[in-house]
Amino acid sequence: MPDPLDRVRTAAAARGLDIELRERPSASSLAEAASLLGLQPEDIVKTLVVKRPSTSAGTDEFLLALVPGDLAISWPKLRALVGVNKLRMPEPDVALAATGYERGTITPIGASTDWPIYADASIVGRRIAMGAGAHGYSLFVDADALIAAYGATVADISQPAAPR
Repeated sequence: MPDPLDRVRTAAAARGLDIELRERPSASSLAEAASLLGLQPEDIVKTLVVKRPSTSAGTDEFLLALVPGDLAISWPKLRALVGVNKLRMPEPDVALAATGYERGTITPIGASTDWPIYADASIVGRRIAMGAGAHGYSLFVDADALIAAYGATVADISQPAAPR
């Protein structure tokens, strides 16, 4: 498999997306990561791999949820939108197999399969940072361009994160 950063660059170019890949130091929290990148926590978007119920053929199916770093996924909202009564986060090895990227680096850009994408409405109109396919890098992109390039469904799929 090619270098993940090359996969991201190639996939972005193929969809006409203008991206910036930026090397970044590791951070121990969302607030620290945002500070290191000169952003607010809500500008860092998590790409979450979500497992849907298996098909009648027993095939695993997934979707990708884009949620701001300072919010959490709302399972009831996402289940209602997708029209299923069960969704869950898969194990890290299953997420890797589904996307070709390790947790903490996952991005829809260049993922090994074009799974359906659901973007939280709060990212619309913003430039966001997200996983870049490789540890130690962040990807910057216009959220509206990303949504358009992948035909993502935009909806309210988030809720306040639980206090830590």
